[in-house]
Amino acid sequence: MLRIAITGSSGLVGSRIVELLQSEFEFIKLAHADLDLTKKISVRENLKNLDYDMLLHLAGYTKVNEAEKEKELAYALNVEGTRNLFEATRERDKKLIYISTDFVFDGIRGENRPPYFEDSEPNPLGYYALTKYEGEKVLNGQAMIVRISYPYRANYSEKKDFIRSIRSRLEMGKTLKMVTDALITPTFIDDVAFALRYLFNNYSPEIFHIVGSNSLSPFAAAKLIANTFYLNESLIFPKTFQEYSLGKAKRSQYSEIKSKKNNFYKMIGLEEGLREIKKQI
Repeated sequence: MLRIAITGSSGLVGSRIVELLQSEFEFIKLAHADLDLTKKISVRENLKNLDYDMLLHLAGYTKVNEAEKEKELAYALNVEGTRNLFEATRERDKKLIYISTDFVFDGIRGENRPPYFEDSEPNPLGYYALTKYEGEKVLNGQAMIVRISYPYRANYSEKKDFIRSIRSRLEMGKTLKMVTDALITPTFIDDVAFALRYLFNNYSPEIFHIVGSNSLSPFAAAKLIANTFYLNESLIFPKTFQEYSLGKAKRSQYSEIKSKKNNFYKMIGLEEGLREIKKQI
């Protein structure tokens, strides 16, 4: 049984990966309380005698808007933290999988883009996106990078994802203004877990996009959520990406992400993902 050290094991994505795959892999949880990613000594001491085969790195700074003000912290966690883990794993010839994001792309429509594939050129707009891309560059083609996009799941009490935030607001009878002139690629976290199961067993230091099978506007996504859960879609109103962006960090407008490499696990689209969530709750 492969022994997988994991950072971010209590987070939105990490906790579901562990929950779904713990019968097939032995997960060694690296808790933030014990491991300070920003301190090279702390990382090295924690990993030097640990018996593991590969490290799955999910932890990091994820607050997109706040990153514009907390640049030092975002850089320390997402870049230096990744560097510290990478160096510690290389010292012992261990494998590393770094979870990255579609935010590394600018989402600007132009020749040959979007959609964005594994070999598309990143061009991050906001500081959070920049730190995630800098984290990718630290690995220098010597570790696996898995980019995901707008991850969602059925249940997670600690934090609402995009889907559950919309559902919760509609259930409370509150209105929503959702962007019509943008694209997102929602990704069912259960699919991420099962795709990773293959990648754990077939490791290669490449970039993979593990993302949902279709992209749609946030407005269309909200309407689909309302219809799936029998909520009042008349509470959903349109707005432009420009209106949404006021006072926020720059981010991708047309974040249509696809994969050329994922021929090993069939990812589902949002409609099917929402039906699966209905079954699980």
